[in-house]
Amino acid sequence: MDPLQAVTFFTVGAAGWAVVTTRDPLLQTFVAGFFGLTLSLLFVVLQAPDVALSEMVVGAVAFPLMVLLTVAKARTGDRK
Repeated sequence: MDPLQAVTFFTVGAAGWAVVTTRDPLLQTFVAGFFGLTLSLLFVVLQAPDVALSEMVVGAVAFPLMVLLTVAKARTGDRK
């Protein structure tokens, strides 16, 4: 295994662990976005650029945006 691959695997594992252990939904959204970026970097290192582009769009942009909108909508609904 290449050292770059090993470091990237470790970074993805650490980011995944950070997503699981984060309790605040707003902070967890940002950590999940970082996890998506590290996962797309792993796919680039593993020479799968098409999968990396898909992961970047879904995991680092679309999913965190949808969660942020949902959290914002839920928090404004609680203030009545």
